[in-house]
Amino acid sequence: MTTDSPEGLTPRNTKLGRPRTTGTATCARCGRKAGRTRATWPEGRICGLCFTTATRTHGICPGCSRQRLLPGPPAAAGGPRCAPCAGILHNFHCTRCDTEGEFYRRGICARCALREDLNEQLLAGPADPESASRIVDVLCKADRPESIITWKRSPKVQALLGSLSSGETPLTHEGLDAAAESANREANHLRALFIHHGLLPYQDPYLARFETWIHDKLHDLPEEVAKPIAQFATWHHLRRIRSMTTPEKSAQAPVHSAKQEITETIKFLDWLWETHQRTAASCTQQDIETWLATGPTTRKAIRTFIVFIKNTGTNHRVDIVHYTAKTRPAITQDQRVAWLRELLTGTSESLTYRVAGILLLLYAQPLVRVAKLRTDAIKPMKAPATCGSPSARTQCPFPNPWPTCFESTLKAVRISEQDQTHKALGSSRGPGPDNHFTQTASWIGSAAWASTCAAHETLPWTNTC
Repeated sequence: MTTDSPEGLTPRNTKLGRPRTTGTATCARCGRKAGRTRATWPEGRICGLCFTTATRTHGICPGCSRQRLLPGPPAAAGGPRCAPCAGILHNFHCTRCDTEGEFYRRGICARCALREDLNEQLLAGPADPESASRIVDVLCKADRPESIITWKRSPKVQALLGSLSSGETPLTHEGLDAAAESANREANHLRALFIHHGLLPYQDPYLARFETWIHDKLHDLPEEVAKPIAQFATWHHLRRIRSMTTPEKSAQAPVHSAKQEITETIKFLDWLWETHQRTAASCTQQDIETWLATGPTTRKAIRTFIVFIKNTGTNHRVDIVHYTAKTRPAITQDQRVAWLRELLTGTSESLTYRVAGILLLLYAQPLVRVAKLRTDAIKPMKAPATCGSPSARTQCPFPNPWPTCFESTLKAVRISEQDQTHKALGSSRGPGPDNHFTQTASWIGSAAWASTCAAHETLPWTNTC
């Protein structure tokens, strides 16, 4: 029998952002009590949240049929309207670029304000005017220039941008590697932006950080441990990961696995040297058996290292069998349906968490892929959705009422009308490398789920996974 609520349900607050302030002023658009209002329009006083939403909504006005800003109130017929059609007298045009939107500073938009700040900082006597100008252009292409304005207030960012302008830090991967010693996060963020916009050649961020990680790991190890670890990390892991990494295939997963194997191998060799004064070359089979029997199952990650020292002739006397992880029982179909009901209609999680959970339960996709799902992977269809394989991708229909949840999530993802880059649903930062699902999503073929889907009409949405 289907359960009414899923086992292990713990309601929690996963809503992003700081809590909204309350006050005595009532917003005429959303009815929320606010401490103060941002504007007074024909419908009444407008709170800050509604004002921000209104000044970032673009489309075709149902009144004049022109593509422009739509700050008017949402209407049941036709949707929001442009300022003149809605009777709003305020002029939203930026005095510099003539783009309609919210003013950021003295009648200009955030993008023009950002360019003004960067020109003053980077183009005042740069060592290479062309490179400095390209850096300004890249930063001004951000979907949310307000985020770049806030980010560059950091003293580390100011120093990094200044060194790039003066030529002290070359605009190369090597230059940013040197800068990362004092400003790691800031340098890597700039590197990602420069790669995305073609200012630097492609370099997998996980592979680059992995090389630095290996260097740091070897720094304090005794020579008897550091030497075999350096050989293992360089000639096995680094060579393998470099050969398989491409712009379409991230090194995230193999780097994660390699780090675990190297970490466990360091622990083993440290113990071997400190306890028995033996190295990888003099290790015995009894040493390996003792190490595996007296610790957690993660110690079995040393198997790759044992195979490596056998293949390279370092030690032929040792061996370790392949470890097979114990299977864990999956949730029952009744529990799965109960969780789907909770995620569709419940309030124990925020909307974004519920959508991620629904994707996991419906299509068995790992959460790391759910976070990388791009907004253009979800396509509305005029005809009822059907399963097919156009361009080697399977179209997976979404049963009602799930499309409503996803449509609300898509509306919450802010995408610039002028920028064609589609953000990942799990992204809250600036632009980065494009990500797609590379594996076909599959239906959960079970009688219980089929009966649940049959109770609803399938809406015309498909997921091009």
